[in-house]
Amino acid sequence: MPDSPVPSRPPARLDRSALERVLARAAELQGKTGDSGDPAEEFSEEQLIELGKEVGLTPQHLRQALAEERTRSVLPEEEGGVASRLFGPARISAARTVPGRATDILAAVDAWMQRQELLIVKRHHSERIVWEPRQDFLVGVKRALRVGGRDYVLSRAFEVSATAISVDDQRVHVALEADFRTQRRSAVAQTGAGVVFGAAIAGSLLVIGAVPIVAFAPALIAPALGVTGARVMHNHVVTRAQLALEQLLDRLERGEFTKRGAESLLGAIVAAATAIPSRRP
Repeated sequence: MPDSPVPSRPPARLDRSALERVLARAAELQGKTGDSGDPAEEFSEEQLIELGKEVGLTPQHLRQALAEERTRSVLPEEEGGVASRLFGPARISAARTVPGRATDILAAVDAWMQRQELLIVKRHHSERIVWEPRQDFLVGVKRALRVGGRDYVLSRAFEVSATAISVDDQRVHVALEADFRTQRRSAVAQTGAGVVFGAAIAGSLLVIGAVPIVAFAPALIAPALGVTGARVMHNHVVTRAQLALEQLLDRLERGEFTKRGAESLLGAIVAAATAIPSRRP
């Protein structure tokens, strides 16, 4: 009697979660075996979109993911060091997808940083601008007096940057970063001063014959107070700066800069029209 044919198994189907796990696991296994292909191989945006279509990903979401990847920042190694654990991070960032065109958004952010945060352009690329604090005397007075009720917290940063990548014709992914390395170095210096001060007091007490337990107390208390005070101050600055970045993204998301520009243009046209003397017949 001839063997009965073996029924064919229907192709396995995977949901989106299973697909993501399979792809992640395959990449992990390939990395372990070292079979990563040509390390110099790169993919264009259109090639990635075509690959994404094969697994059911829409071009809209792929372009946004690509924009987010291009603006993704990698924290430096020192962020995991002792200074980071004692005083907090030196770098902060905020990102969001907002309506508009990349050139317009970047121009609006540039105007805001220079006018509202008293920064000056350090480097200007096609999709990215880096600013640094202005150092002229009048600007320093304006910061000190908090003119306009602003604390100009971003002007305390070593540098501030913005990157704007187009997602499509109507949306832009914006990434803002602020580097407060100098602020944190000041916190470290303040702690060092506390150590020196405490050691000097302890030495003076020992010289005049104080009890050792009393003499060495300042050497322990002064550094602890220095670390606590420096950490509170640094975290206050960083928290305020984070809020400033988020507020700027809120304005971009609401389109306030575009609306304000349109209102200013309309006002200028109206003012110019009213200034023209009317002709009498």
